[in-house]
Amino acid sequence: MNSYITEPARKTAVTDRYDTVVAGGGVAGISAALAAARGGARVLLIEREYLLGGLATLGLVTIFLPLCDGMGRQVTYGIPEELLRLSVKYGFEDRDCTEWLNKNVEETDRPKTRFETQYNPNIFAISAEKLLKKAGVEILFGTIVCDVLTSEGRITHLMVENKSGRSAIAAKNVVDATGDADICKQSHENTATFGQGNVPAAWYYAAEDHEYRLRMLGYADIPDSQKTEEQRKNAQNSVRFQGLCAKELSQLVGLSHQTLLKDFLKGGNDSKNHALATVATVPQIRMTRRIVGVYTQDDCEQHKEYADSVGLFSDWRKPGPVYELPFSCLHGKTVKNLICAGRCISSTDAMWDITRVIPVCAVSGQAAGTAAAMTDDFPKVDLALLQENLKKSGVVLHEREL
Repeated sequence: MNSYITEPARKTAVTDRYDTVVAGGGVAGISAALAAARGGARVLLIEREYLLGGLATLGLVTIFLPLCDGMGRQVTYGIPEELLRLSVKYGFEDRDCTEWLNKNVEETDRPKTRFETQYNPNIFAISAEKLLKKAGVEILFGTIVCDVLTSEGRITHLMVENKSGRSAIAAKNVVDATGDADICKQSHENTATFGQGNVPAAWYYAAEDHEYRLRMLGYADIPDSQKTEEQRKNAQNSVRFQGLCAKELSQLVGLSHQTLLKDFLKGGNDSKNHALATVATVPQIRMTRRIVGVYTQDDCEQHKEYADSVGLFSDWRKPGPVYELPFSCLHGKTVKNLICAGRCISSTDAMWDITRVIPVCAVSGQAAGTAAAMTDDFPKVDLALLQENLKKSGVVLHEREL
C-alpha cells in the first residue's frame, strides 16, 4: 500500500514564454517543431534525452519506410520526404533507394518496390538537430515535462525539470509528441491505452568483419484481431509490456540487454573481428497511450477521403492501402490549445500499428506544427487555410490528387 507525504508549497520561476512548445524530440516532434518554426512561431523543443530522434535513433529502429504505396507510387510528401533524404544525405546503411532519391528519374522508371532506406542513427540525429537550429527552433535537452498548469480548458504553463532544477515555461500552445500522450494525461485530456501490450525487442548493432550490421531481435506485434490462429497460439506465452510504468520499463530494458548479449556472444568473443557496437538507449516500446481525439481512425478506412485531411500515408506492412490523415485525429475535445503528433494520435488498436511508424509520425508532426503556427484553439482552426499552408509546403492531401 502506498503512503503519501505533503510537499511544501513553493514558488516556481517562469523562465520563458513561447508560441509553441513541442514535448518530445522524436521524428514527430522534429517535424512539428520544424513546421511551426517555418510558419513563424517561436518554438521550444523539449527532449528528455541528449540526442534527437527517439525510437528512430536512440531506439535503433533505423528503417525509414514507406513513402509510397509499395507498388511504385509515392503518396507521402513534405517534411517526411525531407527527413528521409536528410537521413541518407551522407550515405545509407542498407536498402538502396537510389531510383527514388534521384528526382530526374521518371515515376514510370522507378522500381515497383517501397520507397524506403536504412540510415545511420547518430548521423540522422545530429543532422536533424542542425536542421532545427537553422530554422530557429530552440532545443532543451535532458528535460522532462513533469506537470502542466491549465485554466479554462487551456494549458498555460509546462512544469519542467532538468539539471537546473524545476521551472515553468509559458506556452501559447503545446504539441504532445511524447509518444505516450504524457501531456494529454497531465492536462486531463481523454486518453486510451493499447489493449494487448507490447512484446519485448532488443535491436542492436554489431561490427563483424569490417561490416556494421543491425540485428533486429523482436518486432512490434500486430494486433490480436489480425493474427492467424497459429500466431495467436504463439503469442499466448509472450511477455507483454504496457510501457507506462517505471519498474516495468526497467524490467523490459534489463531483459533486452540480456537477450542481445546472449545473441551477440553466439558469434564468439574475438573483439578484433566481432564487436558490440551500439545498443538502444531508450526502451523499444511502440504503442502505449494515445489521445481520444474528436475522430478515431480505423485500419478499414483505406482509400477513404476526409474533408479535413492533412496528408497521406500507406500501410508499412503490405502494398496497396493508402490512407488520408484527418486533422480531427490530432486533437481532443477538452484542451483547446493541445495537439498530438506521432505515436499518440487517435487511432484504434488495429490502426495504431500503421500510424506509429516514421513517415506517418512525420505527416502528423508537420500537420500539428503547421496548425500550431496558426492558432491556439485547434478545434476552431481555419481548416481551409491550414490545408492551403500544407499544400504550399509540398503536402498532398487527397489520394485523388496523386
